[in-house]
Amino acid sequence: MDFIEKAEPDIILFDGVCNLCNGIVQFIIKRDPQGKFIFASLQSETGRKLLEKSGLPSDEFDSIVLIRGEQYFIKSNAGLRVLKELGGIWKLFYFFRFLPLSFRDFIYDLIAGSRYRMFGKSDSCMIPTPELKARFLD
Repeated sequence: MDFIEKAEPDIILFDGVCNLCNGIVQFIIKRDPQGKFIFASLQSETGRKLLEKSGLPSDEFDSIVLIRGEQYFIKSNAGLRVLKELGGIWKLFYFFRFLPLSFRDFIYDLIAGSRYRMFGKSDSCMIPTPELKARFLD
């Protein structure tokens, strides 16, 4: 399945007021010139609808969510799949999938739980530049 070219880009839902999350989105965009990913904040109307469609709570913003067609991935599974898709040296991190999910998500939750304290929080969601607007669903 990895050899089949996707017709639609994957959707990444992220915490739009989290400075760390916004930095990660910028990191992904810079390394994804083919546009494999498009983005929406978890707080946006589109983000909430996609969460509900995936059967995920629409009022919790502590996880990155990767939506690929009818599948969705959260926390460390989402992050590792994104790194794999970025290719290059970043796909080497996909090796960490062999670690127990409970351990990976424990580390993820530690970072997610202190992200506002460590990296700060914005008053509003990131507004993409005109050049990047097409990469965002709202």
